[in-house]
Amino acid sequence: MILSSMSDVVRHRTTVASSQIERSGDSVRARRRRPAPVRVGAVLTLCAVVLLAAGFVDFARGVSATKPPVDPHADAIVVLTGGVARIDGALDLLADGHASRVLISGVNRVVTPAILADTLSGDKRDDLACCVDLGHDARNTIGNAAETRQWAESQGFTSLIVVTSDYHMARSMIELRTAMPAIRLIPYPVNNPDLHLDKWWWDPPAFGLLVREYAKLLYAKARLVIAPSVPPDVAGEG
Repeated sequence: MILSSMSDVVRHRTTVASSQIERSGDSVRARRRRPAPVRVGAVLTLCAVVLLAAGFVDFARGVSATKPPVDPHADAIVVLTGGVARIDGALDLLADGHASRVLISGVNRVVTPAILADTLSGDKRDDLACCVDLGHDARNTIGNAAETRQWAESQGFTSLIVVTSDYHMARSMIELRTAMPAIRLIPYPVNNPDLHLDKWWWDPPAFGLLVREYAKLLYAKARLVIAPSVPPDVAGEG
């Protein structure tokens, strides 16, 4: 009788243990099945990161290898403000006869021709007085494009030399070409000697600048895919 009872207890415990093992196995199998979407998401995220990194490296190498054309000629020149090197480069082109007029787009409202002249040498002051227009309305690259379009149309220009920093040129050309598809644009990138863009991988300021500009470039491309036109207002929003 006692042996029979002990046998029943053993069978019961064995049954319970087997049931627990089966449930545990089912749980493990369920956990193994569940992460499939997570794994797919992780792979897609990794691919996106790799593509972004590769795109950034390509962008940075392109910036460091960019050189201005040797002998550009156009009806006029537009320089996008953001550094003295840009204005100097545009006025040098004007002085050498590469175009007949210059627009400096995005000038701060407090900057007058007289204030700007104080930063220039004598010959460039003369060119500023006769052949340079200041655009005060643009607040960003989108605004530069709209302001340049209005100026070019009012002057009847059909070709422009675009002067801006080498790291800013790709985004500028996207915005300008979108705003003025019928006008021939010639990029003329200028380099800031204080920025070591040729060694961006070890220079933190250069690396940070390129990362920010690459992000803005991606944003500009994405925005133009969604809404492929420049808004009519000069100030812009992006």
